Amino acid sequence: MILSELKQEERKFLTSLKKLDESFYVRKDVVKIAKELLGKIVVTFFNDQLTAARITETEAYNGIIDKASHAYNNRRTKRTEIMYGSGGAAYVYLCYGIHHLFNVVTNLKDVPHAVLVRAAEPVIGVDIMLMRTNKKKLDSTLTSGPGNVSKALGIYTHHTGIDLKSQDFFIADDGFRLSKTKIVITPRIGVDYAAEDALLPYRFSIRDNKFLSGKIKKNDTPL
Repeated sequence: MILSELKQEERKFLTSLKKLDESFYVRKDVVKIAKELLGKIVVTFFNDQLTAARITETEAYNGIIDKASHAYNNRRTKRTEIMYGSGGAAYVYLCYGIHHLFNVVTNLKDVPHAVLVRAAEPVIGVDIMLMRTNKKKLDSTLTSGPGNVSKALGIYTHHTGIDLKSQDFFIADDGFRLSKTKIVITPRIGVDYAAEDALLPYRFSIRDNKFLSGKIKKNDTPL
């Protein structure tokens, strides 16, 4: 990515960001990382197209002891091998043969923790996102749900393994902060197969944001 070749608005936006460094990703507490990813910015610059969105919903997956995790019981496959690498890489897998789901690998090497990005709020490059998703106008469905997030940001399975501190695909902090009452924790969505682990409070959302994959109930717990 060459800043001088971008529009003034895009250059200004990028210079306001601070990339998350390795120390953010390699921490041991995947649940804490999932919470702290709320409000951060995912930036992609693929095929000379800049898009970015603010993370509004995440889910933590706690490795080999978590029945909802792809790495449960120390399962290792060609697909999941990236989860066993050091934190700060992208793990993108195909769901139902259709949806490309973007996860952030966390913790140290050989500890397969990951955070699924379930929803995000468009920040820049909306016209590109609309084109990628074949939508005519911006509404909450553009980046609500993990498949829609990836499609809008141009993220696919071939991006698995990319360092999320790279020039063309990274997560950054723009100084945005959430009050505790704006952060909501609930069980994860769509993991009923995980038995008792399906009830773990590992899903984090921004209260009152319209870009969410599931509704937040009034009695859901603020952190």
